[in-house]
Amino acid sequence: MKNVAIIMGGYSSEYQISLLSGDVVYRNLDELKYNAYRVHILKEKWVMVDEDSNEYPINRHDFSVAYKGTIIHFDAVFNAIHGTPGEDGLMQAYLELIGIPQTSCNYYQAALTFNKRDLLSVLKPFGIKTAISHYINLGDAIDEEAILNKVGLPCFVKPNKSGSSFGISKVKNKADFMAAVEVAFKEDNEILVESFLDGTEVSVGVINYGGKVTVLPITELVTENEFFDYDAKYLGKSEEITPARISDEMTNKIASTAKRVYELLKMEGFSRSEFIIVDNEPYMLELNTVPGLTTESIVPQQARKAGITLPQLFGNAIELALQKKTTNQHY
Repeated sequence: MKNVAIIMGGYSSEYQISLLSGDVVYRNLDELKYNAYRVHILKEKWVMVDEDSNEYPINRHDFSVAYKGTIIHFDAVFNAIHGTPGEDGLMQAYLELIGIPQTSCNYYQAALTFNKRDLLSVLKPFGIKTAISHYINLGDAIDEEAILNKVGLPCFVKPNKSGSSFGISKVKNKADFMAAVEVAFKEDNEILVESFLDGTEVSVGVINYGGKVTVLPITELVTENEFFDYDAKYLGKSEEITPARISDEMTNKIASTAKRVYELLKMEGFSRSEFIIVDNEPYMLELNTVPGLTTESIVPQQARKAGITLPQLFGNAIELALQKKTTNQHY
């Protein structure tokens, strides 16, 4: 039996969603294979939480925990932290340093993909289409006229490093631009201004399943709101249609693009990419390396359509992490 710590929570606005994802993983791991433990990684504490909600401090020296008279050491970590420090490379680097394998990508890929600006900059030379964009760092002089002439209206103003659509605004006229900038800067000290792409939005999961890079069925995102924002994602104000209502040709084009990105970046673990189809071409918006894992989240939905159960999906991720250690790939 392998001891598996499911890390959840985090330091960002996404911590509550992460706790939901982590609990779903906890409830769906094969009890005959794994001793699963919930570990809350929060700004004020790192604790293992038992079934009765009792908390036991994590020893950050070796990521062990004293529980019921014994010291538990973990064979692997299942990473369910959305945002920092689970999706930006910090936990990945820490766990690699102390020699514990984990289920998401490595620290470099995590840091790169968490930074929307850097991710898109790396992919553009490979012919991956993206929106016209402009970057602003906190403290920069902001020339509204020049920025809006470049990206056009409407446009999106979004934090460069955040998830779950926190801090994103759709700006339709110049008068609302600076207010949107202020909202975005509340989430991050770097922001991204992007041209509005008018088309069908889709989301596609790519995973390593049983040692093979596998593209899951594509999901079409239809929202009642201006865009696929927090309410659309988590409060039911959207329709997620899997498989997407797109042609076989477009399905293949998006699947091959998503797989190519996964392989170009030397990704491991889970990924979920968002695209908007404009004039029969997919434009990439972003890539998430710790996507939502609740029963209704997009990647679990896609896995179900592919005939993969949650215990299979989560167990596969742990087995690949354990293999990584035995082959000494990174540890």
